[in-house]
Formats: sequence, structure tokens, C-alpha cells
Amino acid sequence: MGFMLVLLSICINAILLLCCSCMSFAHSNVTDRLALLAFKARITQDPFHVVSSWNDSVPYCQWLGVTCGGRLHPNRVIALNLESSGLEGLMVPEIGNLSIIQEISLQNNSFHGEIPREVSFLSGLRYLVLDNNSFEGEIPPNISRCSNLIQFSLDYNFIVGKIPVELGALSELQILSFHRNRLTGHIPPFFGNLSYLDTLGARNNGFKGSIPDSLGQLRRLTILALGGNKLSGTIPSSIYNLSSLHILDFGENKLLQGILPPNLGLSLPNLSWVSFAVNQFHGPIPISLSNLSKVEQLFLGVNNFTGKVAIHFGGLSKLTRLSMDANHLGRGEADDLSFINTLTNCSSLEELLLHGNRFGGVLPNSIANLSTQLRKFTLAKNQISGNIPAEMGNLVSLQNLNLSGNLLEGSIPTSIGKLQMLNGLYLAQNRFTGLIPSSLGDLTQLIELSLYGNHLHGNIPPSLGKCNKLLRLNLAGNNFNGVIPKEIFDPSGLIELYLGRNHLVGSLPSEVSQLTHLGVLEVSENMLSGDIPNTLGACTSLEHLFMEDNLFEGSIPLSLSNLKSLQDLDLSHNDFSGFIPNYLGTFEVLQNLNLSFNHLEGEVPVEGAFGNVSIVSVIGNKKLCGGIPELHLTPCQTQKSKDG
Repeated sequence: MGFMLVLLSICINAILLLCCSCMSFAHSNVTDRLALLAFKARITQDPFHVVSSWNDSVPYCQWLGVTCGGRLHPNRVIALNLESSGLEGLMVPEIGNLSIIQEISLQNNSFHGEIPREVSFLSGLRYLVLDNNSFEGEIPPNISRCSNLIQFSLDYNFIVGKIPVELGALSELQILSFHRNRLTGHIPPFFGNLSYLDTLGARNNGFKGSIPDSLGQLRRLTILALGGNKLSGTIPSSIYNLSSLHILDFGENKLLQGILPPNLGLSLPNLSWVSFAVNQFHGPIPISLSNLSKVEQLFLGVNNFTGKVAIHFGGLSKLTRLSMDANHLGRGEADDLSFINTLTNCSSLEELLLHGNRFGGVLPNSIANLSTQLRKFTLAKNQISGNIPAEMGNLVSLQNLNLSGNLLEGSIPTSIGKLQMLNGLYLAQNRFTGLIPSSLGDLTQLIELSLYGNHLHGNIPPSLGKCNKLLRLNLAGNNFNGVIPKEIFDPSGLIELYLGRNHLVGSLPSEVSQLTHLGVLEVSENMLSGDIPNTLGACTSLEHLFMEDNLFEGSIPLSLSNLKSLQDLDLSHNDFSGFIPNYLGTFEVLQNLNLSFNHLEGEVPVEGAFGNVSIVSVIGNKKLCGGIPELHLTPCQTQKSKDG
């Protein structure tokens, strides 16, 4: 009898335990479902009908973006992945009720508001990925309770404040990234204790101070990206021993300094992406960088590096982008560009930025053997002499070629016309002579053409009119003669046109009216004559109009009253006559009005701009009178003015 009672008691307890488990299981299921519905309720935009499809017609474990699983809890939510779903809304506190969830991936949406502190309830969470949203506020310190976190990513949000010291407890972290937020303070030394860390990304924030030496303890680190902050001082030598690094980014801090170690390319052989750009590093560029056989992008520009470039690029066959611009490289010697010969093996090279240095010598013919993938090549503001090799036309993928500010001479080779992908051609401030080759008209993708400050002569080729995407054309400061061809007004999208300081004759073509987007027109210091065409009034976007030092005549036309956006109007040193139109005083943004040294007559208005002597100049017009006293004109005997 006693045995039967014991057996009955055991059975009852088992049944009660099973019932409790079932109730707990059911309760957990309900909790997960309610948490998901609360999440859905705070979504305000759902263009792909992701969460709007969440309803009772299917079990919640089959809802889009929801994953359930686990041996013990097959109907519990273990992942919420709504990446790139176009969602807008809030991340609700009820998210903390998904108590066994392991992954929350909400990247590439438009979530806003703060990260709810209730995330800290999710002790099993391994992946919290919130990149590319609009989250704001601070990082919740209690997120440190998520002790199993492997990845915590907050890139491209609006997170503020300092890094909470509590994050140092996340000892399992492998990926910690918060690029492009508004974080401040110092890079915490405790990061060096996160021994499993593979990725540390903190680019484009407001971090300041020195780089902690403790980061050199992170032996598994492959990505260290601290660029775009306000870090200062030198880079700890321990970081140069992290041989597993693939990406090393200290660029654009502006205040980092020191000399790069000579063995940099030997101690960090796995680097594929390197940036020291926009800082204050000095000394030579290490020759050991020749050893970086895996490097694809190497940014050394905008520093104080000196000396010759001795890197042998022949072993850097994967290189796609190389910037060494705005340093003090080269010595103005004939062999300064010899390193270009070694770049011919870099068959994937797309960008080569060398402008703003002290390179001398001539352009080596080996330029013709550079990568046919090369899109951008800049050598501006150096001391390069000689001719442009005709073989430059072999670089058929070039989109931007900038050789301005050198000592180049000879003619512009017709082969440049083969570079039909060009959208920017800059050859200004050199010593080029001869004609503009008509083949430049074949550059139909050209957006900007700058040839100012050379010794080019002859007529402006009408073929430039075929460059119908042209926005900026600068031919100023040459020896061009003949008339302004009306065809150059065919690219009607022009916003800047500079023809000043040449020997152009004839009138300003009436076709100027086609340039309705023109913001700058500069034809000063030529020998242009005739009246200002009435059609110029159609250029209603004009902000800067310079026509001084020509032979223009006639009266200032009424049509110019349409140019309400004018900030600068210079008609000085011409042969204009008649009265000064009153409408010139009504231009609200006018900052400079120069009508001096013409043959204008009558009373000078006093309203608007004419009331400010710092804006207006009318000297050298002997028949003018009146105006404000500061102009020191004789009083008018009779009132003569012309309203416009």
C-alpha cells in the first residue's frame, strides 16, 4: 500500500511538472508573438510589405524575417533579420521579451529613436547589427549584459556620447563597429582587452586624443579603421606588429604625426587597404611598401612626406588606387618620375594621384603602358616639363586628366581626342603653344575643360560645341584671336564660361541666350565691340558678369534688368554711353558694380546699391552728376535719369 502511494505521488508530480512546462512553453510562445506584434505596431513605412504581412493566417515562425528554432524551443524566435526592407519606425522596448533570440539584423533601413535599454535582457544575443539607420542617443551601457555578443555594429547612424566603459565586459566580441556616427571622447584603452576582436571600426566620428598602445595586444585584428576623427600624436609602435591586419586606416585625422617605420611593408605583409592620408606624417615613404603584394588601395596624400619615391610597384599587381598627392615628394630632378615605370605592372590601377608635389623631369613614355583601367591621373602643381606624349591617348578609360600648374610646353596632342571617357581635362597654367586641336570636340562626355594661362593662339574651334555636356569652359589668359564662335553656346548647360585676357574681336554672339543656367560669364580684356546683345537678359542665372576692358558701346540695355541674381557686374573701361539705368540699384545681392571709365552721362541714382560707395564705382565718366556725396560728383543742373 505504501509503495502504491509513493508511485502515485511521483506520477502526480511528473504530471504537474509537465503541465508547468507546457504552460511556460505556451507563455513563452505568446510573449514572442506579442513582442513581434509590438514591433510591427511601431513601423510607419513598409514599402515592401514585410511586417504588414505578419498576421494570424500563418504561424509567427513563418513570418518574413523571423526565424525560430532550437532543440529545446523549436517555436521560439532565435533571429529577426529585416535587412534592407525599407522599414521606418522605432525599435520598441518589447524587443527585450524575445528572451532566447540570438540575432537582430536591422541594417539598411530607416529606424530612428534610441536603442532601447531592454536589449540588455537578451543574454543569448550574439549579433546586433543596426548599420545604416537613423538611431540616435547614446550607446546603452547595460548592453554589456549581452555577454555572448560576437558582433555589435552601429555604422552610419546618429549615435552620440562616449563609448561606455561597460563595453569592456563583452569579452566574446569579434566585430565592433560604429563608423560615421557622432561619438566623442577618447578611444578607450579597454578595447585592447577584447582579445577575440577581428574588426574595430570607428571611422568618421569625433574621437580625439592619442591612440592607446593597448590596441597592439589585439593579435587577431584584421581591420583597424580609426580615420576621419581628431586623433593626435604618433601611432604606437605596437600596432605595426599586428601582422594579421588587412585594413589599416588612420587617414583624415589631420593631427597624427611622426615617421612611418622603415619596415612597415615587412611587418604588415597582409595589408590590402592602407590610409595615412590627410595628416602630418613626415620623412620618406618606406621602400618596404614594395613588399605589400596584396595591397589594393594605398593612400598617402596630404602629408609632409619628402624625398624621392623609391617604391618598386612591380610586385603590387593588385593595386587599384594610389594617392601621394599634396606632399613634398621629388626634388625637381630629371628622374623624379622614374617610379612610374614600375607601375606598368599594376594592370588594375584606376586612380593615380600625384599632384601638389615637387616632381621634376618629363612625363615618361611609359605612361602609355599604364593600366587601360586608369580613370583618374593627376600630376598638377609640380615641376614637370617637356611635352605630353602622344601615347597618352592609349589610356582610353581616363575620365579625369589633370596636368595643370606645370612647365609643360609644345602643342596639345590631337591624340587626347581619343580619350572619349574624359569628363575633366585640366591643362591650365603651363606653357602650351599652338592651336586647340579640333579633336577635343570628340570628347562628348566632357564636363569641364580648363586651358587657361597658356600661350595657345588661333581661333577657338567651333568643334567644342559638340561637347554638349560641358558645364565649365575656361580658355582665359591665352592668345586666342578671331570671333567667339556661336557654336560654343550649343552646350546649353554651361554654368561657367571664361574667355578673358585674349585677343578676341567682334561682338558677343546673340546665341548667348541659350545659356539659361550660366552663372559666370567672363570676357574681359579682349577687343570685343558692339552693343551688349539684348538676348543676354535671358541668362537669368547669372551671378558674375565681367565685360571690362573691351570696346563695347551703346547703352546698357533694359534686358539686363532680368538678371536679379547678379553679385558682380563689371562694365568698366569700355565705350558705353547714355544714362545709368535705375534698375541696377534694385539688385538685392549685388556686391560689386563697376561702371567706371565709360561715356555715361546724367544723374547717378541714389537708391539701393547706389547708396553704398563700397559697392559702386563710376569714376572716369565725365558727364555724370549727383549720386551720394561719397562719390564726389558735381551736382546735377537738371534732373536727367532714365528709369529701367
